[in-house]
Amino acid sequence: MAEHIVSAFDNELNALKTKVLRMGGIAEANVAAAVQATVRRDRSLAERTISSDQRIDVFDGEIAELVTRLLALRQPMAVDLRLIVGTLKIATDLERIGDYAKNIAKRSTALGTAIPAQPLHAIPRMGELVLGMIKDVLDALSNEQVDKAVAVRDRDPVLDEIYNSVFRELLTYMMEDPRTITGCTHLLFIAKNLERIGDHATNMAETVYYILTGKRMHADRPKADVTAEIADPSQVA
Repeated sequence: MAEHIVSAFDNELNALKTKVLRMGGIAEANVAAAVQATVRRDRSLAERTISSDQRIDVFDGEIAELVTRLLALRQPMAVDLRLIVGTLKIATDLERIGDYAKNIAKRSTALGTAIPAQPLHAIPRMGELVLGMIKDVLDALSNEQVDKAVAVRDRDPVLDEIYNSVFRELLTYMMEDPRTITGCTHLLFIAKNLERIGDHATNMAETVYYILTGKRMHADRPKADVTAEIADPSQVA
């Protein structure tokens, strides 16, 4: 980004960017903790993850206030305007990622014991993929890397394919053994939450691309989630 004659404006833009990156770091850590809580059945870790979501909400409010002030006082143009408005959109995606991480943590405490091993093993793989997407999109914003933002967007279909596989497996287990219905249902919620986190990371990648280039990514976002038209289970408490 170009430097401005008024150094205070540069400082404010840097402060905004730093807040978003810090918020992203917390969201990333919460997703990692939620996945670990699920795999290890760690109730204490799950509860800490749930509590940590409040920190994300605080950052979201602070970013919104800073954006409002910058728009009102600085009347930014071109790339500065894109950065300011874009960081607000990214903060919204991070806030939703935090909510999904909290939801995963809550579900992890209710899984029970009747859970098929095969789909459960897919959760760490999905977690690793979404964590990589979050990290890379934050790096793309921090280091102004257009190519990295594009690469994040292009990884989303891989996550969708894993989710589709888990979805089909869980339905099969539930039909074959009714005792697994409760645990499989919670696991399905967790998998869907991870898939949605990937969608929000993709949203962020598209926003970063726009901030840096002033152009939109190609409109046809690659998508492979065959369950997209089914009601989103992550919205159910």
